Amino acid sequence: MQTYLFVFLGGGLGSICRFGLGHLTAGYRWQFPWATFAANVLACLLLGALVSLNMKGRLGGQLPVLLMAGFCGGFSTFSTFSNETVQLLLAGQWAKAVVYVLASVLLCLVAVYIGLKAVWR
Repeated sequence: MQTYLFVFLGGGLGSICRFGLGHLTAGYRWQFPWATFAANVLACLLLGALVSLNMKGRLGGQLPVLLMAGFCGGFSTFSTFSNETVQLLLAGQWAKAVVYVLASVLLCLVAVYIGLKAVWR
């Protein structure tokens, strides 16, 4: 039960940070969902670093659950990403939707790799 509490706390913190990022950028009238894009890339970068630290035994106790499953899970907003992609498609903005999906997936994969390598040394 304690593990669920740590996921809950981390997820809440991640969600608050994600909401704050959206709030900070809400005044801009971008035609591209930059806040979600940034949250996904940043969460993947952080997750890569945390996985690396965890593999090296540098995260003890419930910290991996709190940070990886909780915080990164709450911050990464993949469901929002999916919804925004569908909204772009429904608005007939196929090129933006394709760029959004490809750039998100590719940059997040690269971010996880960089996060892993940056901490693994």
